[in-house]
Amino acid sequence: MTISAATLAALPQAIGRPYYAEWSNDGGTTWQRCGLVAGSVSITADRTAETRYTASADVVGVSEGRDGVNSIATNVRLRQGVQLPRQDPIWFPAGRYTVTRTRRNRSGSITLELDGLEDDLRSASLPVARTVGPGQAKDLVEDLVAEALPGVPVAWRDGVDASTQVPQIVATDDRWAILSSGTDSTGTNTGIAAALAGELWVDARGVVTVGPVPTLDDPVVWRIGRGLGGALVEPQPEQAREGLANLWVVSGDGGDGSPAVGPAFAWDDDPNSITYAGPDPVGDPLAPQRLGLNGVRLRVQKYASPLLTSYGQALEVAQAKLADSLGVQASLSFTSVCNPALEAGDLVEVETTPGVWERHIIDSLSYTLGAASMSCKTRTSTRRVT
Repeated sequence: MTISAATLAALPQAIGRPYYAEWSNDGGTTWQRCGLVAGSVSITADRTAETRYTASADVVGVSEGRDGVNSIATNVRLRQGVQLPRQDPIWFPAGRYTVTRTRRNRSGSITLELDGLEDDLRSASLPVARTVGPGQAKDLVEDLVAEALPGVPVAWRDGVDASTQVPQIVATDDRWAILSSGTDSTGTNTGIAAALAGELWVDARGVVTVGPVPTLDDPVVWRIGRGLGGALVEPQPEQAREGLANLWVVSGDGGDGSPAVGPAFAWDDDPNSITYAGPDPVGDPLAPQRLGLNGVRLRVQKYASPLLTSYGQALEVAQAKLADSLGVQASLSFTSVCNPALEAGDLVEVETTPGVWERHIIDSLSYTLGAASMSCKTRTSTRRVT
């Protein structure tokens, strides 16, 4: 999220971390504040989870039931601030949630279990099977979202083409599978966002967002050094090859009777990379044998979707999937000063050892509202090792 360079640099000097909560039973048309028990609000943002944001909170000063908080109609939104010396607090959104469970405590507070609005999208299955499209991705996605979440906007980030034409899809019952990434009853990939080489989630503001898959070539949003203002606990790196692929084969399956698209190929073509797939693993698969490249190993993944209607679109998806799966997976866990603007999927540079900086995609982050620190994990980030 947007944060000035001056505020980012001053985070270690913050003299306060104010926060508040609001609740609504009318879909966000009106909001009412409620009290929070200090230290009770824990928030997790996880790029690989079914809902990007989850939280739990103990609230006071509000009743339960139809006219209070309940697990049917209530939405909660959280805000956190940074109080710098001689300045007013700077506020940041910390998620909009649907209440999934309530529990009355002896102290009089109510514990709320909170899931991001993706939970409502997943629950809003299509009542009857129907066809979706053809039409522009923007129109189809926004209509499907509006049916399940009236009044909730959809944002399109740079890197995905909202004007892409989507062919007609036969939708059985799973709204999320059509919107994001899923399969139909035959196992065919159906997600509109995935066909745009992107992903769909609900961001910290409560806005349904379609954006590109994060890569290590994205702009770095934060450099986290060791010592004051940086990593407060020794980073813990790990490596694994789980999910590694150095060759992607992507095609449109022509399931509606149209000609098949592709396949389009994308592979690791860097001879200095330990995940090098060879000079041409598709057209000349014996080249490693002939050239004495005995260390070359292919790890192939395939993806097919009827939503891919051009070779260029298939190639874009192949390149995005390669970027997301290439290289040895680097896992890094660390604790840093709490940056309220940081989101899962952001790219950061971390000083893993003194003087050594590495780029990592934030896989998940968690913090307690009001606390000065946060925990981050990059267990699914990938980087090319040379």
